[in-house]
Amino acid sequence: MAAQNNAPLPDGLEIAGYRIVKKIASGGFSIVYLAYDADGIAVAIKEYLPSALALRQPGELVPVISKPNLAVFRIGLKCFFEEGRALAKISHPNVVRVLNFFRGNETVYMVMAYESGHSLQEQIARLGQKGSRLNEAFIRQIFIGVCAGLREVHTSKLLHLDLKPANIYLRTDGTPIVLDFGAARQTFNADVPKLTPMYTPGFAPPDLYSKTAALGPWSDIYSLGASMFACMAASPPQAADQRKIEDKMPLYYSKLEANYSPELIKLVQWCLEMDPLARPQSLFTLQKELASTRKKTKAAPVGTEKLTGRWRELADKIGIGRKKAVNK
Repeated sequence: MAAQNNAPLPDGLEIAGYRIVKKIASGGFSIVYLAYDADGIAVAIKEYLPSALALRQPGELVPVISKPNLAVFRIGLKCFFEEGRALAKISHPNVVRVLNFFRGNETVYMVMAYESGHSLQEQIARLGQKGSRLNEAFIRQIFIGVCAGLREVHTSKLLHLDLKPANIYLRTDGTPIVLDFGAARQTFNADVPKLTPMYTPGFAPPDLYSKTAALGPWSDIYSLGASMFACMAASPPQAADQRKIEDKMPLYYSKLEANYSPELIKLVQWCLEMDPLARPQSLFTLQKELASTRKKTKAAPVGTEKLTGRWRELADKIGIGRKKAVNK
């Protein structure tokens, strides 16, 4: 993830009826805070603050935007505001709930429901340290929920474009929530200005690497497949740009055969096709395939199966790439 070099808002600050408690996350586009509303209910507040365009020093509230960056900053601010307005209309148990959005400090803030739990990436990492990985029944259950949430997002003419285990949050009861729409854009509408998107190698579809490729549900489906692969291998798949040079994924798929059903492996492989037209074209299709054999899969305890030494070696070779900008 791109570094956020801006100072966060100070703890205890009152803004638009919310009291900032502390910063809880940050990335290249934004900073997220834990806060309390007027009734003492915990919320998460996301502040639009692209580190490449704006600079805020400690003790300051309003960021400084240089004249050359001002036009792009304002386009991004408009997209962020419109995104918040679109997400606020979505009410689905598998999508983060947007409660409010407001302007302040010459930027925009998105207020979201705060829930206890942890990211899917944290769970993968925790089990990976023990030489374990997620079982098939759990993977199918989680991604059926993720597909259900993203279907609502796509219906609202939004794409996520940065889906990965770090952006899939698991409540304490195990149900998933799709988070961090910082890279989401109304890309179904050609007249909406595009900012340079952020992507995470391994999880980003080849579509994002191209200046001319059309983005659509199939783009998020690639990232869904990559996220499922990460659950199975404890590491992301080979980056799409590297696959164009030498595609090593067939070898990595074969290493999954000892622990996962042929049906699940083929489904992941289908999602990870380099050609957008060769992937599932809708989340309904993917969701249906995930559910089709779920009843046949025994729900073994999470993390009871061990990674082989060969998988450890492959995981080290693939690695998790840092998030960086695509030049479009």
